[in-house]
Amino acid sequence: MTTRLHADHVLLPTGWARNMLVEIGADGRIASVSSVSEKFDASGIYKVGVLLPAPGNVHSHAFQRAMAGLAERRSRAARDSFWTWREVMYRFLDRLSPDQVQAIAAQVQVEMLEAGYAAVGEFHYLHNAPSGTPYGNPAELSLRIMAAAAETGIGLTHLPVLYTQGGVDGRPLAGGQKRFEMGLDDFDALLGLCREAIGGLPGDARLGAAPHSLRAVTRDELAAVCGLLPDGPVHIHAAEQVAEIEAVTTAYGLRPVEFLLANYPVDGRWCLIHATHMTEGETEGLARRKAVAGLCPITEGNLGDGIFNGRRFLQAGGSFAIGSDSNVLIALPEELRQLEYSQRLNERSRAVLASPGRSCGRTLYEGAAKGSAQALFRHAGEIAPGRLADLVALDGESLALDGLVGDALLDAFVFASPAHLVSDVWSAGRHMVRGGRHVKREAIEARYRKAVAELREAL
Repeated sequence: MTTRLHADHVLLPTGWARNMLVEIGADGRIASVSSVSEKFDASGIYKVGVLLPAPGNVHSHAFQRAMAGLAERRSRAARDSFWTWREVMYRFLDRLSPDQVQAIAAQVQVEMLEAGYAAVGEFHYLHNAPSGTPYGNPAELSLRIMAAAAETGIGLTHLPVLYTQGGVDGRPLAGGQKRFEMGLDDFDALLGLCREAIGGLPGDARLGAAPHSLRAVTRDELAAVCGLLPDGPVHIHAAEQVAEIEAVTTAYGLRPVEFLLANYPVDGRWCLIHATHMTEGETEGLARRKAVAGLCPITEGNLGDGIFNGRRFLQAGGSFAIGSDSNVLIALPEELRQLEYSQRLNERSRAVLASPGRSCGRTLYEGAAKGSAQALFRHAGEIAPGRLADLVALDGESLALDGLVGDALLDAFVFASPAHLVSDVWSAGRHMVRGGRHVKREAIEARYRKAVAELREAL
């Protein structure tokens, strides 16, 4: 059946339009976009205030949502960092069961949809049982992520992770890392199982590959992974931490992004997660290769990672997307706001990422929508015929948007709204959020509460 939406304000590829009709076909794609008169017949039409292309969330470790708020104390280390946070995460991993993984993933996806994301790239490195022993079906936990997506209706780009060593020096995996371990041959077999299983999801689901990082795979393994799924995306952590950069530079004689650009076919199918610490040459080189920088501003701020060189990257024509990473807080406008505010604090300036003819909010929002579509291999990111109907509606009756038009609507959404403005979300035409609430939230939340109670009691 065709779904018909009428919006007072719509952000189109050509700019803002008023009083528009958007039709979604039975295939989940936008069938038509047209203007209507003030007196058109509105029977059978769903009315919204502000209609936008819904971004995808390009980087998630779903299971980490259940430990949000549990790693905010000082450790015994002289200086707390990502590395001390990671030890808390490993202790948490000792207890996660497949049922809990699925319950947590479903709740995370509900919260993402309610935040305005239509899709997620699940960077999935949790493969084995707590002992490190593979499950009878090596794809057991990947299947749990897919089952969650089938229930929540989110668009899924599943990104199984290859993780073979504990550091760039080749040390073996130990402790909590044993749940991540999988050799290259077994990883290839896992991709085959995932390819078969993902066929049971809606047709917009995608499969990619994720060599975890230069510290977690060898250079030969990384080259092999690039060829395993030539028709899918490649995501990799890069240059998140100074200690990581120093280790890679010592081992390979080049900085991480520099090494990737010099030795691998980094192009538009690649998404470099974080890319926090880059030289000007690396920044411009990554932009020239048309790869996406997958930024996770809330998590990067929470972990004290550092500040991405946003101005230089965008000036060089770079594409970016947003991810919620550790899922300590799932909030689309806050991710965009944190990205811009980090630039302002770093440069002691305002509206750093605004572009000619576009406000700061619009530059951030459109960039995230287009970049995520590229990174997740979704034909979305714009409201135009033929695109996937990944759409988000904002409450046009909200006081925060009262009297605003054009770019000011997005500026208010990103910078000036204390309230939750998302009213509706469609993922490939699936209407999963209505009135600001996921249509299956109650049952999914109940399972999540049970899973979290069990985990925290054990901790």
